[in-house]
Order: sequence, then structure tokens, then C-alpha cells
Amino acid sequence: MSEFIIGVDLGGTNIKVALFNLDLKFIVEVRKSTEAQNGPAYVLNKIIRIVEDMMGNLNITEKSIYCMGMGIPGLLDPYEGKSFFSPNFPGWENIHVVNEMKKRFHFPVFIDNDVRVNLYGEWLYGAGLNSKNLILITLGTGLGSGIVMDGKVMYGETASAGEIGHMNMYREGRPCKCGSSGCLGRYVSAVGMVNTFIEKLNKGRNSIIEKWVDYDNGNIEAHMISKAYDLHDNLAIEVMHETGRILGFGLANVINLFNPEIIIVGGGMSLAGDRLLNTVRETINDHALKISSNACRVVQAKLGDCAGMIGAAAYARDKVNNKELIV
Repeated sequence: MSEFIIGVDLGGTNIKVALFNLDLKFIVEVRKSTEAQNGPAYVLNKIIRIVEDMMGNLNITEKSIYCMGMGIPGLLDPYEGKSFFSPNFPGWENIHVVNEMKKRFHFPVFIDNDVRVNLYGEWLYGAGLNSKNLILITLGTGLGSGIVMDGKVMYGETASAGEIGHMNMYREGRPCKCGSSGCLGRYVSAVGMVNTFIEKLNKGRNSIIEKWVDYDNGNIEAHMISKAYDLHDNLAIEVMHETGRILGFGLANVINLFNPEIIIVGGGMSLAGDRLLNTVRETINDHALKISSNACRVVQAKLGDCAGMIGAAAYARDKVNNKELIV
């Protein structure tokens, strides 16, 4: 009898794998560095080894595994189980992830975009619990997003609905890997905020962060801006609020378009909390449609970096169970 579900969250830095029971209660978790530079075959084999070791250590057989869900970054076809492209994974093009897993495992395996599995986690078990209209954005290297409308996840014609991070904010702005420029994610992600900070330093501004990195701007990280903010560093405060305003304008557009009841902010940048989100909320209040904005809350994600593993497992379970909320 099947007793367990596996959730995999593949990230550019780490592979996170967790084992759950059928009620999605956490049993054990393993994290290993991704080493994406070694290519797709290496990464997929590493995931297989992690799962094999996890099962071996717990004396679990394949017959005990109900299913496995995997969150994969980039563009993919969740129906076919194929990943088309992942910008931070060298050589990662047209990789049939599910088929590679099935060469070793005989239980059902499903994939979806990494942000959408985070969405499933926060929607079903985190900050979006009991909501029917919600949006999750993840602020890290870029800006990812997933959308639930009327109780169903939006996928779109090519399973790429909800690319809020590529909303054009400036006619001629920072270049983006998507081929356009001025995209929202280029300004409000962790990388975007750091770039804003460095641009201002290059124009002659000063900050205590310069001493922390021994005046090597290449070592500045987003969490330092939050720390400097708390120490009343003028430039850190300015950049945090500027980032919040740009994100607020972007989310005002999102609220006007989708009319969600809640927007959940996750990813590493979400750790900035109200330092960032208070300005976001103020900007939304000033610029979004009043009825829609009054009905929408902007909150910090609850599950942290566990959301992807939980969501991937929930996604796979509901795929096997043919639940309508999953396509």
C-alpha cells in the first residue's frame, strides 16, 4: 500500500527533496547543492540519487510511494512532463524530466513550474489558505508569479500564464533575458534592488554598506540593504522605498486586471517584510482601483523555502486523484 509522497524543488542553488505522508505531513527532508554547471544529466541523476538514498535510509520501497511532484524552473509543458528552457541551467533545453525519472522509478511523476508549486504550497497550506482568488509572487534572482482565479490555477495556452515579472514598466529600461527591456522583475527582484543601489553609489552616493564589503560593490547583497535600513542608512531607506513604489505600481496593475483577494510575497526578498511591503501597500492604495484594492491584502509568505516541496507534493497527489483544481 502506498504511504508516501515525494516533493522536489529544483533551484539554481539547491535541490530540496522532502518525504511526506498522504496527508502532507512532513517526514524527512534532504538538501543538496544543485551544481547546475555540470549539465542536465548530472542534475537529474543527482535528484535520482537523493530519492534513492532517502528511500534506502528509511527502508522504503517503490511500492510505498504514491507519487512524486517536481518544481522545475523555466518554461515547460506540465502535461508532457518536458522542460523547454531554464535560463540559469546551462544546456537545459528540451529535457523530458518525467521520462528521465521513469527510467529509474515506477511510481507516477509530475512536473510543474517552480513558482507554481510554491503557489500550490502557499495556497493549500500557507498564507493563501481558503482563498479562491490569489496571486503569489516570488522575489529572488527575478520575479516569478502564479495566479489562482475562482479556485483554479491559471495556466494559459502554453502553460506560461502569469509572467508578471515581464510586465513592461519603462519604455527603455534595463535589458532583460526575455529579450525585452524595462521589465518589472529587473527592478524589484533582489538583483534588481541591488543594481539600483549600486547605480546610486556609482553616482556618488554613500552608504555604510560600502565598509561592510570593503568598497567592493560586487559583494553587495539584498539582505545588507535591509540591515542598513534598520540602522537608518539614508541610501538603504531610499532604495527600499523606491523598490517598493515600483513593485506597488506593478501590483496595482495586477489588482486592476485580476481582482485578487490576497497577494502573497515570497522568495528571499520577502524577508524584507514591512520595510518593503508598507511602501507597496501605500502605492497600491494610491493607484489601484479603490473597490479592488480595498478587497485585496498584500502579505508575506508563510512557508518560507519549504513551500516548493510542499506544493510539489500536493500538486502530484491531486494530479493522481484527478482533482479539478489542478489542470
